[in-house]
Amino acid sequence: MVAFNWMTALTGGALIGLSATLLLAFNGRIAGISGIVNGAIAFTRSEIWRWFFIAGLLLGGALYEYGLATQPTPTSTFSPSAMIIGGFLVGFGTRLGSGCTSGHGVCGLGRLSGRSLVAVLVFLTTGLITVFLTRHVIPG
Repeated sequence: MVAFNWMTALTGGALIGLSATLLLAFNGRIAGISGIVNGAIAFTRSEIWRWFFIAGLLLGGALYEYGLATQPTPTSTFSPSAMIIGGFLVGFGTRLGSGCTSGHGVCGLGRLSGRSLVAVLVFLTTGLITVFLTRHVIPG
């Protein structure tokens, strides 16, 4: 288990907030990752910024992991099939909830959106129930 580092968490949160604010200020867009990826797949020339945003996410993660992290990120013990099923469920949930945790949680709550507040409460409740079920009810 990796020890919690509050400075890393604070820096990461500030960078996420800064990037979401800059995207809204300079592009008039919400930094909801599911919407950004969905728009990138339906590629149009005027939407090239989406690919740059995605590349920045990937390069930033790689820069931290391989250049700045003091210890490697723990690996998952979940099976690949469970992670694929989970990924499809997350995709279904983002479509059903009209957005993802980044769009609702970071940007929507920052704009005092009631719809985003409800979505975040549903995300958190579902996460709590899922952890409880997988840790205490479902044998495994």
